[in-house]
Amino acid sequence: MEVKVLNISGKETGAKVQLPEAIFGVEPNDHAIYLDVKQYLANQRQGTHKSKQRNEIAGSTRKLHKQKGTGGARAGSIKSPLFNGGGRIFGPQPRDYSFKLNKKLKVVARKSALSYKAKDSNILILDEVTFDSVKTKNYAKMIADLNVSNEKTLMVLPAINNNVYLSSRNLKKVKVITAAELNTYDVLNAGKLLLTLDSVKILEEALAK
Repeated sequence: MEVKVLNISGKETGAKVQLPEAIFGVEPNDHAIYLDVKQYLANQRQGTHKSKQRNEIAGSTRKLHKQKGTGGARAGSIKSPLFNGGGRIFGPQPRDYSFKLNKKLKVVARKSALSYKAKDSNILILDEVTFDSVKTKNYAKMIADLNVSNEKTLMVLPAINNNVYLSSRNLKKVKVITAAELNTYDVLNAGKLLLTLDSVKILEEALAK
């Protein structure tokens, strides 16, 4: 798949890049995408939710009334889950939601997500992205010149660039990551994928094995 290369002003540079079919032109595997996205979202969960059981509630363990003869149900203590302020039955407890996936499956999922973006023509290739200073208006001008201001965008840089990253933080619907951090969820969550020439080379080395 051949794509025109743009500069940060949204103008064509005259160059074109051939996106590798092995990464951007595969037959998408929806189940692999599902599993990879499920793992990503599961790994974001802290799992620190906690409710108190009856043995953790502060209160007396005195029996409220005699077992029989009251005409009502038997009751052990005020900490019973049946009473207001008592312990919770089968409440949430701290747990780890993360799970493992085969590395090859994750590669298939990322290739599938990138292929969907390429098929829908939602990939823009930039020659390079550099800013002289940290200014939000620089990044805002760039996405305006690229006509993607109203869409969610994912900028993939070849390496960490603090000027670019810090300039994007105050903007909504914008995310900047490195090629090494690329994941299936972020690719699918973005409307437009902004790649630099060097980022494409890194992705090719990492995924086209």
